[in-house]
Amino acid sequence: MSSDLVEMYRRMVLIREVEQTLVRLFAEARVPGFIHSYIGEEASAVGVCSALPTDSYVTSTHRGHGHILAKGGDLRPFFAELFGKASGYCRGKGGSMHVTDLDLGILGANGIVGAGIPIATGAALASRLQSLDRVAVSFFGDGATNIGVFHEALNMASLWQLPAIFVCENNGYAEFMAQGAHQRIERISDRAAAYVMPGVTVDGNDVEAVHAATAEAVERARAGGGPTLLECVTYRIRGHYEGDPEPYRTEDEIDRWRTRDPLAIAAERLRRRGSMDDATDERIRLDARVAVEDAVAFAEAEPLPAPQDALEHVYAGRLEEGWPWDG
Repeated sequence: MSSDLVEMYRRMVLIREVEQTLVRLFAEARVPGFIHSYIGEEASAVGVCSALPTDSYVTSTHRGHGHILAKGGDLRPFFAELFGKASGYCRGKGGSMHVTDLDLGILGANGIVGAGIPIATGAALASRLQSLDRVAVSFFGDGATNIGVFHEALNMASLWQLPAIFVCENNGYAEFMAQGAHQRIERISDRAAAYVMPGVTVDGNDVEAVHAATAEAVERARAGGGPTLLECVTYRIRGHYEGDPEPYRTEDEIDRWRTRDPLAIAAERLRRRGSMDDATDERIRLDARVAVEDAVAFAEAEPLPAPQDALEHVYAGRLEEGWPWDG
């Protein structure tokens, strides 16, 4: 497992470098829109995606950079999208909260809380109807487990024994509200019992624990055993969004979670096993910095979308003659 952990650590370091770079670029007003940082949650995305077959489907969230990168996303179109450039994954029209790559099985990040849950359930249903064994995974936060489509989707997935994995990244807060203020339960995985499916809670900052739990859920799903609700208990070190004043939590709380940094946990484990030394660690981090610097330079040099293409590659219909409100 050490060789697998090296690769998972490498991917987590890359995601951390990407997120730290985006925080800086946003502060310098070099990227438009909002940034919801994934710093502190890297083990969740990497642990899940490293255990998925390559043809798996994934639906993501407004905090979705880590998901597409963990599944093998290309840094150049990724950064181009966040810069609003025509060579971006969504041709510059999606931005940070909507990065999508259908070729990777990423069915879309989504700014609407919980909206990816029924999409992943639909993908799992399509897999079943086509007699495929493709697994569909939905990432979402603790707040999303309070909305209707969460319960509707889990009920349907259980009823039809769909190959779905519902991954709750429980970072302790639904936007600005602590979990204890919006739920009576402590373990979100307990909600699985109502739908007669396995509910598993793991340390979301331990990438190997997440990987192992996901691998078991994948095996069950592909064998016809139905869905799993996987809760990854983690923490976002940054605010809900960049610029969030964070009056709802204390620095002491953040500092306590910094001691559970998923990158530090993995690095220490690799050193104990003799699978990584300081020189190797520095090389991994340097490789990540070089790759990110290359992607940023590429994105900044790319052109913006042409104004005449504003209605191309979007879901809204295009009118041939004028607009409904003309005249």
